[in-house]
Amino acid sequence: MNAAWKAGAAYFLLVFAAGFLLGTVRVMLLAPALGETIAVLMELPVMLAISWFTCRLLVQRFSVPATASARLAMGVGAFIYLMLAEAILAITLFGESLAQFIADFSDLPAQLGLAGQIAFALMPLFERTLAKR
Repeated sequence: MNAAWKAGAAYFLLVFAAGFLLGTVRVMLLAPALGETIAVLMELPVMLAISWFTCRLLVQRFSVPATASARLAMGVGAFIYLMLAEAILAITLFGESLAQFIADFSDLPAQLGLAGQIAFALMPLFERTLAKR
């Protein structure tokens, strides 16, 4: 496994763990009080900041080359792991079918979350661009 894929796996694991903790707070405390959309909007910048700092740390730690292909491999790998983990959790913990998991993305809070997850996947490439400056 090359540096980009190893970094992607670590990136997924660290950000997923943080997201699991923050998601629990969002679902248990924020959403009932403020509504799901507002709760997601409050969680999203925190998760993006965690993703950014984790990405920067792991790019250095794993010496991920500053090529677009290596950085995309890191981000896309992390995104694939993330989507698989979320689908597995939805199916096993929440009793959803795969079709329901996919259908859930028609709701605004899930769309906001997906936009954040896509930003998470692109962060290694963004970090490459900013590091060149």
